[in-house]
This record gives sequence, C-alpha cells and structure tokens, in this order.
Amino acid sequence: MADILYKYKDSVYANITNKCNCSCTFCIRSLKDGVGSADTLWHQQNPTTEEVLKAIRDYDFEGFDELVFCGYGEPTCALETLLAAAKVAKEEKNLRTRLNTNGLGNEENGRNIVPEIAKVIDAVSISLNAPDSQKYSEVTRPKYEGAFDKMVDFATKCKEEIKDVKWSIVDVLPEEDIAKCKALSESTGIKLRIRHFT
Repeated sequence: MADILYKYKDSVYANITNKCNCSCTFCIRSLKDGVGSADTLWHQQNPTTEEVLKAIRDYDFEGFDELVFCGYGEPTCALETLLAAAKVAKEEKNLRTRLNTNGLGNEENGRNIVPEIAKVIDAVSISLNAPDSQKYSEVTRPKYEGAFDKMVDFATKCKEEIKDVKWSIVDVLPEEDIAKCKALSESTGIKLRIRHFT
C-alpha cells in the first residue's frame, strides 16, 4: 500500500491522489516509485477523504510545523480531500499548510477554487516549468488548451488572496529560459524559486 504521509527533507508531505492533468517530461514519478521516507507513492486506489484524515490525525508531527500537499499526483484533482485535510491539519494539528500544484486546479474543477483554498492553505508553490505557452506545452504536456495562460491566471488569483505564493522551476532548464522565467516573475510580482532536479 502506498504511503499517504511521508517525510522528505525537513517536511511532511501528503500524497492524496495519483491523478494528474499533466504529463511532465521531467516528472520524478516516471523515474522511481518513492521519494523520501516513502517506498512507494503509487496508490493502487486513491485514498478516500476519510483515510487521508485518519492518516493526519494518527501521525506524530513532533518536530514538524508544516504539511505539504504534494505526492505522485496533482492535489487539486482531489479538491474535496485537499480542503478537508488542510482544515484538519490547521485546526487539529496546528500545522502550516502548503500546496504544491501545477496551477490548473481551476480548469480541473470548472470554477475558481482559489477562495476555497485560501481558507485552509497558507502557502502555494506553482510549477512554472517554462517561460512561454509553447515551451510549457512541450514540457508539461497538459490536457487543457491554453494551459500556460490558465496557470498564470491561477497564480495571479492566488497572489490576491494568499500571502505566500511562489512559482518554481527546475534547474535543468536552459539558462535563457530561466532568465525569461525570472522576467515573468518580476513582471507579475510572484517570487520564483529555482529547485534542484533530483
């Protein structure tokens, strides 16, 4: 059975679904079954909301102050579970909550989900992955048309309602693309984090 909660570096992560609406060329789940303390993050069947809530309630978070929603799927593809789990993490475990996302949750759910997320999520990290629509489509291979612009719109909406919002890219991008991502970051006022690809 796949881990619902696992440790990676200095944080505890919640792996609430394997469903994803992208197929990124660099996705770590195509390279190995698990990350951090998890032997496998591949659910045979996605966990129910109740199973996720039980995992959080039963987990010993001593030494940790944050729960990050990021596993082998896109957390906003399991929105109701995400919202319920983040609420329990904050209210019952007194944890800071962070969402790592591809930024396509509004498309996935057919509405602007940012106001709902803002009630229970303290920080959002959005995978930028590329500096423009064409390269984004080539690298991310999303299932939605115009996904780059929709991701940027989601990031902008998050910035309006959530204090801590960042874009992230991996350091395997060409220097020219990294420079363009930095320019986009500056023009939108959304901070950019460059992650080491492992």
